[in-house]
Amino acid sequence: MKKYQRVLLTGVVVLIAVAAMLFKYWDYVANPWTRDGQVQANVIQIVSRVSGPIVDLPIKDNQFVRAGDVLFEIDPRTYDASLEQARAQLAGTGNNYDAQIEQIESAKAAVEISRHSITQAEASITEIDSQIERNEAELERQKDLLPQKATSQRSVQRAKANYEVSIEQRKAAVASLEQARASLGQSQANLAQARASLGELGDANPQIRAAVAAVRQADLNLEFTRVTAPVDGYVTNLKLRLGSQAVANQPALALVDVHSYWIQGFFKENYIANIRPGDRSVVTLMTYSDTPLEGRVDSLGWGIAKSDGSTGYELLPNVSATFEWIRLAQRVPVRVHLDAVPEGIDLRVGMTASVLVMTGTAGQGTKEPATAAPGALQ
Repeated sequence: MKKYQRVLLTGVVVLIAVAAMLFKYWDYVANPWTRDGQVQANVIQIVSRVSGPIVDLPIKDNQFVRAGDVLFEIDPRTYDASLEQARAQLAGTGNNYDAQIEQIESAKAAVEISRHSITQAEASITEIDSQIERNEAELERQKDLLPQKATSQRSVQRAKANYEVSIEQRKAAVASLEQARASLGQSQANLAQARASLGELGDANPQIRAAVAAVRQADLNLEFTRVTAPVDGYVTNLKLRLGSQAVANQPALALVDVHSYWIQGFFKENYIANIRPGDRSVVTLMTYSDTPLEGRVDSLGWGIAKSDGSTGYELLPNVSATFEWIRLAQRVPVRVHLDAVPEGIDLRVGMTASVLVMTGTAGQGTKEPATAAPGALQ
């Protein structure tokens, strides 16, 4: 009896173990999984904004750097000289601006002088017109008195001379008025030209703004000679050496952002129907096969490139031969965000990973720790 009970108990334990294994295995099989996964991260191409030889290179390949650390420095002497030149041009522009202000003030004064001359010429003409009336009246009176022997011929001639002189004086005054008006027109034109040449006053003046902008650009170029890390990350594939020529806007080195790691799992298209953003994911790295990583589905790709149909020989489309009875499932990228990376796990871009997605878990908390996928799924 005891032997029978012992066999029965052993069988029950074995059945429970097998059932547990089958249930766990089914848990992995029932949920979408793929062995075609990769570690990804934002790889920043570090470029210099200016050109020049590298005079300082404090980093080495695969070194960790923090945001703001100097990656390399370009010879700053040329750009320092350009900054001094721009500052000198700004000072010269300021002096030219002051000279143009004085020119405008001088043109204003000339306008006022011309207007005063016109006023004087008009007043002189008015006075001469009155003098002409008096001289004409005196000449007529002398002519009337001459037959009566009440005046002399000499007095008549004198009155006539005075009248003719006043007429000539009026002609001269009219000529002065015309000259003053012409001078006013010229002065006003000079004032308008001086104002147009100067432009806006103060800091809004285009010449000053251009000179200030040139100084700012030169200052920025000098600042750009020190290339710093924009994020925390690892320097990768460093080929630079002291004395190397950095070319503006050309990639000089790569920097892997350590705060941007994610897992890209490529699932067959017939596996993704039930995957939703937020679904719990279990990632098993080939390098750390016994340490599963927790994650959540971040998003699913909305398109993949078609291999057939690209332009080939003589601009004809490339079409690969396929078997009509075989339908190959395409792979759609699924982006998985890792919740946390345990200590001792070093993520590297391009590492191979297996990804399992537990469908229907979006919005649910993690109730149990993740377990590594069976070897068959890795």
